[in-house]
Amino acid sequence: MNSRNKHHSVSAVCLFFSCCLAFAYALPLIGVVHAQTIDEARTAYAQGRFTDAARIGESLGTSQGFALSAKSLSVHAHYVIAKKSEKKELLERAMSLARKAVLSDPDNADAHLQLAHVIGRHSQVIGVLEAAGQAKKIRESAENALRINPELAPAHLSLGRWHSELVGAMGSFMARTAYGARKKDGIASFERALVLAPNAKYVPMEYALGLLALDNVRYREKARELLMRSIRLPAKDAYERILHTKAVELLNSLDASDDDDDDDDDY
Repeated sequence: MNSRNKHHSVSAVCLFFSCCLAFAYALPLIGVVHAQTIDEARTAYAQGRFTDAARIGESLGTSQGFALSAKSLSVHAHYVIAKKSEKKELLERAMSLARKAVLSDPDNADAHLQLAHVIGRHSQVIGVLEAAGQAKKIRESAENALRINPELAPAHLSLGRWHSELVGAMGSFMARTAYGARKKDGIASFERALVLAPNAKYVPMEYALGLLALDNVRYREKARELLMRSIRLPAKDAYERILHTKAVELLNSLDASDDDDDDDDDY
């Protein structure tokens, strides 16, 4: 091989390695360009793409991301999935993500809140005995969220539902004795959430559900007023549109129940 060919061979080798190095340096930049953010996860959630939001949130590997992922899967399982076994599987996945959110940042109030929410929804699809063992964990998570952020309205709602569901299911004496759940504390939590977030669609909706769980006769009129209040508030995202539909359905159900009672009085 003459010197000219050797020179071309060396140049070609150098060019090859230069290209490889340039490509290697470009890879991190490409990753940055295509990296997904918490804002993208929130946008997917707002648009009702709950599984996409969960995937993006989890991929971030942060407490915020895990919490949003847990929230998204919980909503998807609770409102979109019909099959009980699939709900259970998704909610178990959501619980794992919520726990990761708490471990990643124990001072993230939303992480504790999402853990309370997911445990509560998971309790609705498992056996009664197993669900009973989750009650204290729900309260503990909600109270942890409030310890970090006392003005977190959804955490007050979660605590209100905790009190009202237990009292409604077990009666005042048993609920108070076994778990420390009290009707007055539940209503106080609901009222606090209403003060903190008066224009949030989910607050009067959850308050109404809590009252109906306590006593669907005694609190029916108050629940109806709250449902109408929720319906009048604008839906800001896909989740609130789901809540709007549920509020309308529940209000219609209460009205139909009143009509049936009126018919019974005729006999």
